[in-house]
Amino acid sequence: MATVTAARPAPTPRRTGPRGRFRGAALGIVAWLAGLVFVLPILWMVLTSFHSEADAATNPPSVTAALTLDGYREFFGLAGGASPWPALINSMTASVVSTLLTLALALPAAYALSIRPVKKWTDVLFFFLSTKMLPLVAGLLPIYLFAKNTGLLDNIWALVILYTAMNLPIAVWMMQSFLSEVPVAIIEAAQIDGARLPTVLTRVVAPIALPGIAATALICFIFSWNELLFARVLTGVVAETAPVFLTSFITSQGLFLAKVCAASFVISLPVLAAGFAAQDKLVQGLSLGAVK
Repeated sequence: MATVTAARPAPTPRRTGPRGRFRGAALGIVAWLAGLVFVLPILWMVLTSFHSEADAATNPPSVTAALTLDGYREFFGLAGGASPWPALINSMTASVVSTLLTLALALPAAYALSIRPVKKWTDVLFFFLSTKMLPLVAGLLPIYLFAKNTGLLDNIWALVILYTAMNLPIAVWMMQSFLSEVPVAIIEAAQIDGARLPTVLTRVVAPIALPGIAATALICFIFSWNELLFARVLTGVVAETAPVFLTSFITSQGLFLAKVCAASFVISLPVLAAGFAAQDKLVQGLSLGAVK
């Protein structure tokens, strides 16, 4: 005798009551307000950069003041000042090259600590992270003396080496968590087919962990681009970076607020452009492994 199984009724859609709609609207308003809190200073900086120095220095600030490009003309040296292009090129060189070197060194290290873990790999990760706990000022004098004795003062390659060493611990830490999500079966299948370690890293592991690698690269690029302390001490004229060039606009005499805002906005554009271009990879990379 056949058994008849009663079909389960389809689940009714959950209705959101007035309290739920009010809570959602309140959270949306809070999110917008929080976004405005973070964006408003940047918008104010951009607006100030288009004001004259006299209007930018008024208290309270004048929102409806006439707009001008004098701050940008002075920043780009069109009014007789120094050109920012050498400093921008130095910053781009130091940031891009150090980021590529950091990724090239962090990928094998993260592979060894995640997919092929060594003994006490947690202690290794803690050691990497502990190097970021050292105050930068504590290592300033030894690094300065080393650069002076080796002839690397005012040399852009000194910053490349320094930024690579500074970003390598956080890069290894981040990429270890990303590579731990790569299926080991895929790597073993590639090794059975005869793939060696360089091929496994470049053609198997790297494409799968691309969002995490992009997130790590973006963070290393931002750290390198924004670094000021060592660039201020170790560089002079030849290897001057963009943040160091920005500080030259701050003087003890005269008005400089509009010019500094214009310079800050222009110097921030590469970081903003890189973040906007890699925003999807950044979100995927930072959320990789968060949901099982």
